[in-house]
Amino acid sequence: MSDDTINLVSIITPAYNGEKYVAEMMESVLSQTYVNWELLIVDDGSTDNTLNIIQSFTDKRIRLFTNSINRGAAFSRNYALREAKGRWIAFLDCDDFWHHDKLEKQLKYMRETGYSFTYTKWNVIKNYKKIYQVTGPERITKSKMYDFGWPGTSTVIYDAAVIGRLQGPDLKVRNDYAILLLAIKYADCYLLPEVLATYRKHEGSLSNIPMQQLIFHHFLLFYQGENRGIITSIGLTFRNIFGVLWKKVFYMKVLRKDL
Repeated sequence: MSDDTINLVSIITPAYNGEKYVAEMMESVLSQTYVNWELLIVDDGSTDNTLNIIQSFTDKRIRLFTNSINRGAAFSRNYALREAKGRWIAFLDCDDFWHHDKLEKQLKYMRETGYSFTYTKWNVIKNYKKIYQVTGPERITKSKMYDFGWPGTSTVIYDAAVIGRLQGPDLKVRNDYAILLLAIKYADCYLLPEVLATYRKHEGSLSNIPMQQLIFHHFLLFYQGENRGIITSIGLTFRNIFGVLWKKVFYMKVLRKDL
């Protein structure tokens, strides 16, 4: 890895019909106190004004790629990962945003500790009002990651020199969790216990998928994405259901109840 890329952060962002949020996401990257980054956005065949909004930003660190048709977040994320030049890989969904010092603080934490895979706490908002705060275990081993996909995808950074440029399975749902399961095979994941990212809860977000559908997609994650047998996939799915309950009791702090 060259001197030019050893400190570069490659930010991976799939974008589809995100006209309401994509500008704020991009502004949060542009405002970072750590400036050695590239933002790789893959517009996934958006049918709204998302592509025009992205193109209105002229910073040379922004690299735009487009899919002629909608291929899904997994395909788009893999596309961007193949094009990434940096040692450090970060993820940021187009409807989320970072706090201005997220990259600086997280990279400092990783360099001081030698950790190759980290995540942070995050807030969840609805209508620009905080509704809860989320965290997770201080250290996530491979076994714990199979209990539940603890890290919020938009909080994760990993060292590609250790973990590599991952290519996740082409799943329509839970493809973000699939990437975490690939990364954890190379390094444990550690928590930086500070809120440095914000997620949105809205009509198109994963949190609004009916529970029975979400359970089915968890099964597909293990059965198709991980090539596990049917019985093992069912067992891992139930293990995840318990993980959801554990997370709600121990790792979620409700900030508002009136939304």
